[in-house]
Amino acid sequence: MDIKVLRPGCAKCKQTEKIVREAVAESGIDARVEKVEDIMKIAGYGVFGTPAVIIDGRVKSVGSVPEKEEVKAWPGK
Repeated sequence: MDIKVLRPGCAKCKQTEKIVREAVAESGIDARVEKVEDIMKIAGYGVFGTPAVIIDGRVKSVGSVPEKEEVKAWPGK
């Protein structure tokens, strides 16, 4: 599974990355988590708000910090 956290560096963005990494570790998901900070790459996903979370090319969250339990549920959706 490929997870991208789109984040230019704000506090909410850092918190989102932390939550995503914790959720992956706690649930034992085989996933690679990558942070994307380049604004042009972020825009390339069609996302114009951050933080944003992309899982296997699908946008799961934009503009808010997701709850850890919510992140854990995304892979099955």
